[in-house]
Amino acid sequence: MFRILCLALTIAFAPAVTAFAQTKKSAPTRPPYKGYAVMDAASGEIIAQENATLQSPPASVTKLMTFLVVHDRIAAGQLSLTTPVQVMVEDSKIGGTQVWLDPRETFSVEELLYALMVQSANDAATALARAAAGSRAGFVEMMNARAQALGMTDTVFRTPHGLPPSTRKLSESDLTTPRDLALLSRELLLKTDVLKYSSVKERSFGGDQREAPVIMRTHNHLVGKVAGVDGLKTGYTASAGFCLASTAQRDSRRIIVTIMGSPSSKERDLKVTELIEAHFHKIPATSRFVPAKPFTPATSGSSALITSAVPPSLITPAEETEQADDVTPPPPAGAAPAAVVTPEQTPTAPLSPNIRFKIPSSGKPGKTNSSP
Repeated sequence: MFRILCLALTIAFAPAVTAFAQTKKSAPTRPPYKGYAVMDAASGEIIAQENATLQSPPASVTKLMTFLVVHDRIAAGQLSLTTPVQVMVEDSKIGGTQVWLDPRETFSVEELLYALMVQSANDAATALARAAAGSRAGFVEMMNARAQALGMTDTVFRTPHGLPPSTRKLSESDLTTPRDLALLSRELLLKTDVLKYSSVKERSFGGDQREAPVIMRTHNHLVGKVAGVDGLKTGYTASAGFCLASTAQRDSRRIIVTIMGSPSSKERDLKVTELIEAHFHKIPATSRFVPAKPFTPATSGSSALITSAVPPSLITPAEETEQADDVTPPPPAGAAPAAVVTPEQTPTAPLSPNIRFKIPSSGKPGKTNSSP
């Protein structure tokens, strides 16, 4: 009797089980992004898009606007690349990806711009914001004013670095869209020398003030691997996913590809590579990208290593590790704890560049996030 009952139940529920299995199997696969936009940099025309106006946190791609606002201050004569910036305690405590700034240090605006774009240093972003506007709040106001002037209607900035708020509330985060990031990228390419920084693969930082410099390496895996790619900026936090504002030039044509919310850096990079290759031919052969107002200020004479060559052939992005913007990485090898500097001890004048010391320990090493 028991066997007969089991057989009857099996027969009765078999269609439902089969239907569930088929539904689960046929469920659509989530694309490896929240949205993207592809733009002809010369004309500003969007030539491909998907969810291009969907708002999401951009993580460290926020630093593109930080770069633009600092550039505006330099162009207006209110800052220069050689302006010394005294590190403050608030800079050294920002956390996440950093170059381990110390209140006993002073760096030029140019060196901090390299740290901002190559290392994606949150502490450098905070120091630059204060140098450009006097306060973080004042700088954020300038960021939002610039965004509105560019027509970035779905964007609101709340930080100069893109770190999530302590509340982790989406409504209190920096928010933007793939379309708005494409507009920002185009403005940078037209009006600034951002490629001087974003094309750098490796550079040293702090060697004139520290026992050992920080070796900064770009987080943009496509630089040097995909033909013509020379910028712009990556970003990643748990809430934002993996984001990238990318650009490539081949002959006279330049393409901009922005993507947000990928589940891994590998999927993000492969999708951006796919979009570059699929849409470059859609840019008219007559399209000529020429910066309207090239920005070429004198450099500060840094002798740090710069590598920016891009091979002519397309190379599939390799699987690499990418650090979350809001996870504090371990300090460089060989770094030792230094004396704690309180606000009252913060020097008010720049110290001699010959003063050398070890980078303070940032505490426990942070957990890295690697591409699957």
